[in-house]
Amino acid sequence: MCQSRTVTAELIGWINRANHAHPWSHNDHYHRWLLRQLPPRATRSIDVGCGTGNLVRALASRVDQATGTDIDPETIAIARSQSAGNTNVEFHTAALTEVAGTGYDVVTAIAVVHHLDLSEALTAMRRLTKPGGKLLIVGCYRSATASDYLIDVVAIPANLLAGLLKSRHASSARIAMSAHTAPPRTTLGQVRKVVADILPGAQVRRRLFWRCTLSYTAS
Repeated sequence: MCQSRTVTAELIGWINRANHAHPWSHNDHYHRWLLRQLPPRATRSIDVGCGTGNLVRALASRVDQATGTDIDPETIAIARSQSAGNTNVEFHTAALTEVAGTGYDVVTAIAVVHHLDLSEALTAMRRLTKPGGKLLIVGCYRSATASDYLIDVVAIPANLLAGLLKSRHASSARIAMSAHTAPPRTTLGQVRKVVADILPGAQVRRRLFWRCTLSYTAS
């Protein structure tokens, strides 16, 4: 087990060095998936842990009012400066538990919930989502099974190829990667168990690039 953890740590270090040489955003890669999941006639969205606001600006092209929240005031300041001229975008410095209001048609979070208590985070985001609205999460999980490691083997060359193809967006990618500061502690199996308890009927799928996705329609 210790040897396996050592190999995994060395592999993660090598991947991080490769990403630094050819940077790209694993999180922005899943924006297309998120946008395809939007409910029809969505008018209000909120992105929790929005970072510099890339997803918020993408959602603003599809909804009447797009909101982003993050706990870091400096990051929110960058998001606001990069969103100048977007009249239907707003950003607030707030933790998830501090977000007021309900009734959002779309609630999103990318690479955020592994920093939080998963049960509490899912409960809070469910509260924000109106009946019939969508809760959409791109999350990170800790590899622990043979299936996980097999997907990792596939993801490594795909990650390098994507880096070579997308590294022209180096500046935004570095910002996105710098926000990912803590490794995930929860396995995919543990994620699925918590989701089944808090969001019955939600769909959780394993994805490439050390991510999983969650899609839930609120009742």
